[in-house]
Amino acid sequence: MKKLILCFAAACSTWMVSAQVKTNVKHSGNPIFPGWYADPEGVVFNKQYWVYPTFSAPYEQQVFFDAFSSPDLVHWTKHPHIMDTTGVKWAKKAIWAPAIVEKDRKYYLFFGANDIQSDQETGGIGVAVASKPEGPYKDLLGKPLVGKFYNKAQPIDQYVFQDADKQYYLIYGGWRHCNIAKLKGDFTGFIPFPDGQTFHEITPDHYVEGPCMFLKDGKYYFMWSEGGWTGPDYSVAYAIGDSPAGPFKRIGKILQPDPAIANGAGHHSVIHLAKENKWYIIYHRRPLTETAGNSRETCIEELHFDENGRILPVKLTKEGVPAHRIQ
Repeated sequence: MKKLILCFAAACSTWMVSAQVKTNVKHSGNPIFPGWYADPEGVVFNKQYWVYPTFSAPYEQQVFFDAFSSPDLVHWTKHPHIMDTTGVKWAKKAIWAPAIVEKDRKYYLFFGANDIQSDQETGGIGVAVASKPEGPYKDLLGKPLVGKFYNKAQPIDQYVFQDADKQYYLIYGGWRHCNIAKLKGDFTGFIPFPDGQTFHEITPDHYVEGPCMFLKDGKYYFMWSEGGWTGPDYSVAYAIGDSPAGPFKRIGKILQPDPAIANGAGHHSVIHLAKENKWYIIYHRRPLTETAGNSRETCIEELHFDENGRILPVKLTKEGVPAHRIQ
């Protein structure tokens, strides 16, 4: 009995210490949640932070998405298998880089699948829909939204941008080419541009993949990843334009590996809290202890601008960002 009481007391003591440590956490830490995850899409739904990443593993194992939610950037809840190949019959492997938007009380998850290498293969960019941020997500079209190569852009790494006039655009592309297209309001297809073309190429210098766009002070900030995703030179650069279609002239890199912190920092997204004018960049990186291509973890830093609106270089940290609840 004495031994049992001592064990119970030790267990209670351990629980209280753990609870106290968790309660006193002031920063997110990096990575923000455990596991190998990449290509994170960060967004805010209902005053909660959400991150939708790629499950970083061999292509044949990439058959689902997990999602993570947090009230404060510190405490994260995992939502496993919000979408998988049972809900998207044509997707077989390499499910990548989710992008998500909320519209009319539904959530639309855009994704790449199958890593197609030619127009003769089935795959590309798909859309799934759910009634809650955590899913489950089901295929909207029963086929890819973009299933072929246009302007030499591989149909992967999709990002959905909503302009000030509420028009949604799909921005995507691998293989060093990037396209933009106007989405229909129900996300089932596209609206041609005035010249009759559906896909306009907006590829800036040194573009590789992973596009992202946001609007700030009337200017369009276009960001992308450069270098090789498995190498140490992966990084993020940007340009500023006067319309979603550019033209975009490369300004320079703002996120790069740090030999003291991590390699392969890239493929990101941006969260803007408009009421507080706070900006965050969510990205993946490879720990210095790892060399495998899929050993990637999801991290977060604050994003800052100078007086001219240029993005300041982002410093990689182990601490991440301070805890913050959305007002």
